[in-house]
Amino acid sequence: MKTLKSTLSILAAVLLVAACGPKEKTVETSDAKAVASAENATTLAINTENSMITWIGSKPAGKHNGTIPISEGEVKVEGTEIVAANFQMDITNLVVLDLPADSEYNGKLKGHLMSADFFDAENHPTATFEMTGAEKFDASKVTSDLDEPKTDNTPASMGDIMVENPTHIISGNLTMRGTTKNISFPATVTMENGMVKAKANFNIDRTEWGLTFKERASLAEKLKDDFIYNTVNVGFEIETAPKPAL
Repeated sequence: MKTLKSTLSILAAVLLVAACGPKEKTVETSDAKAVASAENATTLAINTENSMITWIGSKPAGKHNGTIPISEGEVKVEGTEIVAANFQMDITNLVVLDLPADSEYNGKLKGHLMSADFFDAENHPTATFEMTGAEKFDASKVTSDLDEPKTDNTPASMGDIMVENPTHIISGNLTMRGTTKNISFPATVTMENGMVKAKANFNIDRTEWGLTFKERASLAEKLKDDFIYNTVNVGFEIETAPKPAL
């Protein structure tokens, strides 16, 4: 998959490190590209109440998952085609879902994810995505393999998590922690009742955005399974407000 140039470790931040073992598919990354222009398009605001980013981070001993809210954004359409899009993610309001919200460990995990080991939220409170292109889905453009050690909690492969019946390959600049990388990934994009809905699920390599905590494990750490996988699963569900009536 030439898609997903590793990305949202928004999310990503949360886990994953190197080694060797089965190959897990992550998005490929490249330098930032020009943002899609759409001067004559109709602009639709993203419904932030019905839109979100999801993440899953893994280590040999287990996994954590959660969400990151979208604070604002818009999608531009011409007819029934999406021609541009951008949104901002509020890293400071990241939520951990697999631990009781009022538990001590939930607070410790979120605090660690906010620290300089991961998102460095004090200096980089938001992450952004700006679309640079959209084309019809082509399976030959989806995949890049990342070697990860085999454990009971090895991150799921791209083939296992990708949305069913993707319609498009979406490309865009993902900025986290002050680093911007262009990624491409398969997505399902539809327009119903004047609203755009988009859904995607893919893997990124968190280290591409400087989220490098425990990304290199010593031999002793590997023997003790004391590392975090570099692969992070990222998903998003986007819904816009309805298209204005003419």
